[in-house]
Amino acid sequence: MTAFEEMGIMSEIAEAVERMEWTLPTDIQSEAIPLILGGGDVLMAAETGSGKTGAFCLPVLQIVWETIYDNHPKKGSKDGQTKWQLSPTDRELNLSLSADGLSAQSKGDQRWQGCRANYGVQRDPTSKMNRFYFEVHFTDPGLARVGWSLGGANLELGCDNRSWGYGGTAKKSTAKDFADYGQTFGEKFDVIGNIVDLDNNIIWFTKAGKDLGIAFKIAPQMAEQNVFFPAICVKNAGVSLKFTGDKCPSNTVWVGNATPSQMASNTSGGSSAKSKNQNIGPKALIVEPSRELAQQTFDCITQFKKHLTGGGVRQTLLVGGINARDQMESLSAGVDIVVGTPGRIEELINNGNLSLSSCRFFVIDEVDALLQQGNENLLMRWHSQLPRMFDDGKRLQMIVCSATLHNFDVKKFANKVMYFPTWVDLKGEDSIPETVHHVVYRIDPRQDSSWKSLKTSYKSDGVHARDHMNHNSPDRETLSEAVKLLKSHYVVKAIDALNIDQAIIFCRTKLDCDSLENLFNAIGGGPRNPNHKYSCVCLHSDRRPNERTDNLNKFKQKKCNFLICTDVAARGIDIKGIPFVIQMTLPDEKSNYLHRIGRVGRAERMGLAVSLVSTVQEKVWYHSNCSSKGRGCYETSLVEQGGCCIWYNELQILADVEDNLNCIIDTIGSDFKIQVNDFDGKVTYGSKNTGQRYTYNDHVNQMAGEVTQLSKLETSAQNSFLKFYF
Repeated sequence: MTAFEEMGIMSEIAEAVERMEWTLPTDIQSEAIPLILGGGDVLMAAETGSGKTGAFCLPVLQIVWETIYDNHPKKGSKDGQTKWQLSPTDRELNLSLSADGLSAQSKGDQRWQGCRANYGVQRDPTSKMNRFYFEVHFTDPGLARVGWSLGGANLELGCDNRSWGYGGTAKKSTAKDFADYGQTFGEKFDVIGNIVDLDNNIIWFTKAGKDLGIAFKIAPQMAEQNVFFPAICVKNAGVSLKFTGDKCPSNTVWVGNATPSQMASNTSGGSSAKSKNQNIGPKALIVEPSRELAQQTFDCITQFKKHLTGGGVRQTLLVGGINARDQMESLSAGVDIVVGTPGRIEELINNGNLSLSSCRFFVIDEVDALLQQGNENLLMRWHSQLPRMFDDGKRLQMIVCSATLHNFDVKKFANKVMYFPTWVDLKGEDSIPETVHHVVYRIDPRQDSSWKSLKTSYKSDGVHARDHMNHNSPDRETLSEAVKLLKSHYVVKAIDALNIDQAIIFCRTKLDCDSLENLFNAIGGGPRNPNHKYSCVCLHSDRRPNERTDNLNKFKQKKCNFLICTDVAARGIDIKGIPFVIQMTLPDEKSNYLHRIGRVGRAERMGLAVSLVSTVQEKVWYHSNCSSKGRGCYETSLVEQGGCCIWYNELQILADVEDNLNCIIDTIGSDFKIQVNDFDGKVTYGSKNTGQRYTYNDHVNQMAGEVTQLSKLETSAQNSFLKFYF
């Protein structure tokens, strides 16, 4: 039995994990996997690169598989008859259901609250009787509509062409076409009978046993191909339902007495097709802040499910850059797990292609990044569409994780959406892993005048393109442009001084990335010379999706030396063994500092992060209110003046980072010489922090004299003690 199987992971998934050479679970996996398998909400906080993706993907995949292939109808009575009731998952959230699922009540809410039954009926061509009946009894007076609904229809009965309702105001309706029918009802003790005849394709109703006549004619194809669920929609009313009983209209059958071939389960919030494998939506929704991270999570699930039996688990990736039509077809064919980014997920929900009515898992990865992107209202809206309880008695499970979970916004969000979550906190307040050295080099154009004669092909961001540069008496704008030139110069200098042959270089803007890429190509022989010292690729959101994927793969496969990127690559991207990170500019958000430098020091390998920090303020682009989001924008006035620029204070951001990490980050000189602690011995960045590469011989030699002296003192003390007592 493998270590993962001992935690409860099924053998088929454990086999896939073992073939990936995951011999032992990481700390976060050891803590989180059993909790998630146990059915609870989990908040995960751990270092970047600690295995969070596996910690939630493994148990989510297993529970989804078990839900699909072990989802048998419940038996609710001694004679083994299937128990019919109102579905706790296929209902409006404010509609209260009784424990037995046979009564519903809506009080204190002025909106209509709808619900469907947990089973429906369908036409069996081999049966002589396909006419079905159920009753609605009023326990508290109020407004109501009762009738029949197809799976996935609007829960407000009669408001689309997939449901047919009879209302207490003596109106019948389908597709919001209201017409007079029958008698008023809604008083206490009123009883409404509901009949669907799938042989003759008609629906009608009774009141207190009196036949009210045909209400609707159904298209033959619709009656033949769909499952019809008993449905109610109430407003300030209380009702109870009977699905079986002693008496019913002649030539009809109680729905509860339908044969197995005439029944279909509403296990996914209302499946409208006869096929037991077709669902109207996924059982798990995993949201990621970037396309790259979504792809990585999707690939992990693909690897984990290789050995699953029974047809496996269907998954789809919903991100930009992939043909939306292909994604729609994938959803239409049926999918069990969705991994995606907010924009595309919302688009497909709004188009009606993605339903959340059967979703058992809501996983929010890198939640702080998603909140920073302004997605809180979106996440809350999706959460409101999720069912809270399921027919098997289980609750919706929420999993929220990030490397920087400890901030007020995240805690406030978690309190809104999670149900008594368990914290898996292996990190505490934000801190730097022991395998990461991080230093800063302070750039001061007032002291370093080399920018005046700096000959470089680096083209800055254009903020000062219209400003006159005063080299003799530099003003604020001149010093700002000088910082931009010096930073590109010192990126190259750091690479040369530290003999860096592989690194991720972070820039603040997409424009900065493009400019640095052009500089590297200019001094290294161009992009057609991939073997030159400064060979690089670029990764940011303006690059085409295929180009971004190709560039990331080139860097992973070491076909180039440098990955130049914005914060889009700071979170969760799994690139093992990276020895160096260079921050040409500090991030706008202090939390992203940890994510950036967390690209190194992974998998027990030592890493070095070098940050270039300006001691003077730099004027930079800030398109927060720009209608074009910066595309073709050249408005260089400040934001408070209606423009698209701000003065960027890196010293203040550095102070905020140090305060957040509760440390002072070491400053290095222009020679980029890293001071190594004598106890640490020789450090080889990118190599594991174990074995021959990490020796303590120097430390032993230095301490030899003190150890000898301490031994002599101890011997003297013992001799004195013996003489005194003996």
